[in-house]
Amino acid sequence: MLTACSSGTAGTNVEQDAKATLELWTRTTPGGPGEQGTLRLAAAFEKATGYKVKVTAIFDDFETKMQQRAAQKDLPDIVMNDVAQLGTMQSQGLLREIDLTKLAGAENVSERALASGKGVDGKQYGVPYSAQATALLIRKDWREKLGLKPPQSWADLAALAKAFTEKDPDGNGQNDTYGLAAPLSTKRGYASWYFSNFLWAGGGDFVADAGGGRFKPAMSTPESIAATQWFRDLACKDKVIQPGAVTMDTPPTNETFESGKTGMYVVGPYLMPRYDKSLGKDKYEVVPMPQGAKNADVLAEGGAIYLMAGSPNNAGQDAFASYAISAEGQKVGMEGDTAYIVQLPVNKTVDIGQVRPDPRWKTYADVYQSSGHYPPSIPNWTPVRQAAADTVNALVADCGLDLKGELQKLDAKLAGILAEQGVAAS
Repeated sequence: MLTACSSGTAGTNVEQDAKATLELWTRTTPGGPGEQGTLRLAAAFEKATGYKVKVTAIFDDFETKMQQRAAQKDLPDIVMNDVAQLGTMQSQGLLREIDLTKLAGAENVSERALASGKGVDGKQYGVPYSAQATALLIRKDWREKLGLKPPQSWADLAALAKAFTEKDPDGNGQNDTYGLAAPLSTKRGYASWYFSNFLWAGGGDFVADAGGGRFKPAMSTPESIAATQWFRDLACKDKVIQPGAVTMDTPPTNETFESGKTGMYVVGPYLMPRYDKSLGKDKYEVVPMPQGAKNADVLAEGGAIYLMAGSPNNAGQDAFASYAISAEGQKVGMEGDTAYIVQLPVNKTVDIGQVRPDPRWKTYADVYQSSGHYPPSIPNWTPVRQAAADTVNALVADCGLDLKGELQKLDAKLAGILAEQGVAAS
């Protein structure tokens, strides 16, 4: 794939033209708020630097269209995509290595965010421009009605979930509420994506770093088994997760919290504008996830800027990345109530409290810095996430399955996936 973009090191043998318009692809819905926010950032960048940018928003068939452009030896100059896509894009030779010394202000990017832009070889291939982590949304009105406190431990969380399920917190006299909203569909690996918030806090892992860019399966370790058992008990024993969770991805799960069917939801900050409007700020609260068996680690995600191989305007690529991570660029990316593309700033000089006075955003920012946990940048994370989701989903859907046996089978699959990608520990 790399030779489709350039000969030799990515992008070094392409004739350069600093006046060439930068073609930027962003993985978001055309016409949606993500595109609007990207257009605003591109316009501010053009005004500040003089470089020209053409923005294209693509959501459906993004990877297929990228492969087509690679085959034509005509990749876009810049791609804005999830940090989780780094391994896949880098292993296909689509990215050029980033020299952080050429990015103005790179030293101001948080170490946690910057590390998420590194490949398994330790080299920088992505520049994170936005971060996010999950926190716990709780129906505050329900909790206060029952005279309970925000959970400080997994035991507290389970007890609160049980109270929300059994004690009629909405006062309608019906047995129609549940403690925890959970998207546990196998679609796009949602079950393991959500479960990661509990697995890591319990000291478990999907695959463990064995050093030297090598990994080993870790779902059948004692810690992973215990975390999986605890989570499964919420559904199978305590029955505090909403019915039908194993068939739900995020849209219907989002609605269960919104419609008053579930009382807690582990999720990122992006739903706050929606819930503020539909529920009202006074009805729910945002608190850090309680301490698990090991720590309070939660899923960290975000967006990264990828500088694509074969660009005729490397200087423009570097300039755009520099602007996006600058204090000015970060603030532009955070503007608006819905069309913002920066969830949490990655620039350490940006005080989120000054840009967004709402203290709930500060809660999310603090959680990210203290407990944000990114998946590893293996060549392709998707099959690991999907295999784990299939198993987690099956264990919740069939409460009679042998948990340890299923996790051992999963580890065998993960071993094969790691071997296929050339990153299995010997």
